[in-house]
Amino acid sequence: MSGTGQRSLSWSMAWRLARRDLTARLRGLRLLVICLFLGTGALAAIGTLTAAIENELQSRGQELLGGDIEASVWQRDLSEEERAFLSQYGQISGGFRLQAIARAGENTAPIELKAVDEAYPLYGRFTLTDGTAVSMPGTDEAYLAQGALDRLGIAIGDRFRIGTVDLTAAGVIATEPDRLGEGFQLGPTVIVAKDMPARAGLTRTGSMFQSKYRVRFDRPYDIEQTVETIDKAFPLAGLDIDTRERASPGADRFVTRMSEFLTLVGLAALVIAGIGIGGGVTSYLDARRNNIATLKILGATSSDIARVYALQIGTAAMIGCGAGLLVGVAITPLLGLLLQDLLPVQTGLVIDPKALLVALAYGLLVALLFAATPLIRARHVPAMALMRSRVAPLARDKTARFWVAGALVAIIALILVTASRPLLSGGFVLGAVVTLGLLALLGLAIRAVLARLPRSSRPVLRNALANLSRPGANTIALVTALGFGLSAFVTLAAIQTSINGNIESRVPDQAPDYFVLDLPRDGLDRFDTIVRQADRNAEIRTVPNMRGSIVAYGPAHAMTQVADLEEIPEGGWPLRGERGLTYSDEVPEGNRVVEGEWWSSDYSGEPLVSVDQEFADAVDLKVGDLLTVAILGVERTVRIANLRAIDWESMGFNYVLVFSPNALEDAPHNFSATIQLGSTGADTGALLRSLVNAFPSTSVIEIGQILTEARGVLEQVGIATFAAASVTVLAGLAVLLGAIAAARAARTYDTVILRVLGADRRQILTMLLLEYGMLAAILSVVALLLGGVLAWAVVTQLFEFDWLPDYATVAAVLGGGALIVVVFAMLGSLPILRARPAQALRSL
Repeated sequence: MSGTGQRSLSWSMAWRLARRDLTARLRGLRLLVICLFLGTGALAAIGTLTAAIENELQSRGQELLGGDIEASVWQRDLSEEERAFLSQYGQISGGFRLQAIARAGENTAPIELKAVDEAYPLYGRFTLTDGTAVSMPGTDEAYLAQGALDRLGIAIGDRFRIGTVDLTAAGVIATEPDRLGEGFQLGPTVIVAKDMPARAGLTRTGSMFQSKYRVRFDRPYDIEQTVETIDKAFPLAGLDIDTRERASPGADRFVTRMSEFLTLVGLAALVIAGIGIGGGVTSYLDARRNNIATLKILGATSSDIARVYALQIGTAAMIGCGAGLLVGVAITPLLGLLLQDLLPVQTGLVIDPKALLVALAYGLLVALLFAATPLIRARHVPAMALMRSRVAPLARDKTARFWVAGALVAIIALILVTASRPLLSGGFVLGAVVTLGLLALLGLAIRAVLARLPRSSRPVLRNALANLSRPGANTIALVTALGFGLSAFVTLAAIQTSINGNIESRVPDQAPDYFVLDLPRDGLDRFDTIVRQADRNAEIRTVPNMRGSIVAYGPAHAMTQVADLEEIPEGGWPLRGERGLTYSDEVPEGNRVVEGEWWSSDYSGEPLVSVDQEFADAVDLKVGDLLTVAILGVERTVRIANLRAIDWESMGFNYVLVFSPNALEDAPHNFSATIQLGSTGADTGALLRSLVNAFPSTSVIEIGQILTEARGVLEQVGIATFAAASVTVLAGLAVLLGAIAAARAARTYDTVILRVLGADRRQILTMLLLEYGMLAAILSVVALLLGGVLAWAVVTQLFEFDWLPDYATVAAVLGGGALIVVVFAMLGSLPILRARPAQALRSL
């Protein structure tokens, strides 16, 4: 018997006892191991992959950017003075980037033309498929991506034309070191000599091209100080300065968003797994009630009991977490192989200690959070009470609250320290805790309501309802497990169908058939004639197009200089570098004025501008304020006449700034156009050839091809999110089986009594089916709400897509999920039916 002053077991003795009772097959603790394996494995894989990509972006920043810094500007080359200023920091390499059309016979292809000089590349190796390391091509030569060769139907050595220049395909590009840093492109890459665009008439005044000059430092320079010095030296030049520290902003943003989503998936899997951990530990301790009672009778103290079983549970937790870490690391090379064409990631084995430690910490803290209560509940209970635990539930131990609270605080602290967006991840965990509480309250409410219902005259239904409402029923655990599991089904279906909805339902309906860039001002009538000859019903929209940068904004008496800003305000992205500018007599299609008034068609007064409302709100601009822009180094100050709401998804021309014609009409510029064909039988091939022949320096882009590529990317995102989020479904199913296992002993007792009283297996199965069927029906409604809210947050807030779920599919998936849940529940309950009454009664 335990008594005052009795010595506790040493840790070594406690471990000997724990090890003897802990079988090699972890019988009774498998659910704990599986749940931690799923959650920790997901977080380990996510963290390792993200760390590998981020390390690549940082370590290869110079290669991805093409230099230590890059200065770019639209519609002109850098001046001698600007190039000389950059050269003081080291070796420079310059060239041009522009959209163009390549032609070979009857074949045409939109391409990304990249003109480079002899110094290219400053970092990394530019190689061809034959293994040759090269630099600038010859005067009349070009290196092409394989996609360009395929679309033009040519081979190495064949001739093709860009603009007015004939070129020879001299090689196929294998590695382009700065490809990722170039950002999104509307066609395969073709690399030519620096002077080629000028000879082809592609860089005439007003044409839409970009000059890029990279610098390789000759000695260490402070990056921020260097950028600031360049900006101050040329405040009106409109230079956009990038650095090696942010060599690929688009990739950074994509990696960050996917990392955030996948981390939430891992946390969701762990939270759901935590429910299974609690149920599994409860079931495990309940199955060992005789062992615990025997130890107490032999003199073990409450601390001894806690120590022995804490060691067992801790060992199982470490095995589950360790297996998860190993699998997470092992699958990272496979993920890297799948993403190597999209992102800079190593395809070999990657081990990131920080990511693995974070995943392990999450796993162990979640195990502590959910295992503490059942473990401590058995700590101070007398032996006889443990013997009666089959029919008398264990009393609660209030000290467990401190352990639970401590684990929860530690998890939140870990999120704040490690998450890229702590508020998002912390809010998710808080939301999960609130959801757990709501589901627990729902379980209590279901028990209370069912207990007050009139007793049915049908014995099977009466017993099914009693199983959910009687004292000691595991209704709360079942409601929590089922609620999370069904919510996971709804979330997956809503995310997947919403992504598909963005692909299929919205984009194709609003996209024009062609985008046309760099259409000369004096060729508008000819352009219209060519299009009308091919399709008299075609819808044509032309807009002036030029580039400029905002240099100052605000009230006339207190204008803010962009160069003086220490940090660009959130939502103030148009202040960074040069942006597209246009002018118009009318409100652009897809726009509406929300404040102020539009100018008349014959307006000739003070130059005016219309500003995007979201941008105006971000930088606190009002109607009547002034705005100064620099175009080709010339400042123009205009007054804000109105604010517009812009439909950015209209797939047309959308501009943050739209000027009155008298503000920009005299600036050098060309036009851009969209063509929406009105006749299904129009010969698009003939139209494309006619436009390319008539305007060799103009780029004509078929939108169908671009949409196909975009659709492929979005489908890959959808598949990736589906595969990743499936982890939560697996965790939910494991938890469901754990909830059933946790109550198996009590249910076996009930079933045996019913069979002794004359119930047959069909009646017992019917009772189980009614019990789980009622819970699934009730919780399907709850899951539709919870899963829908979570999916909406992921789709609209994280991915910034439209909320376009297919509700019929979501309902079908929910119904199928409910059926799967009921089937799993029934299968998990079959061992109860196999219990022999005599043997079961002797063991109670």
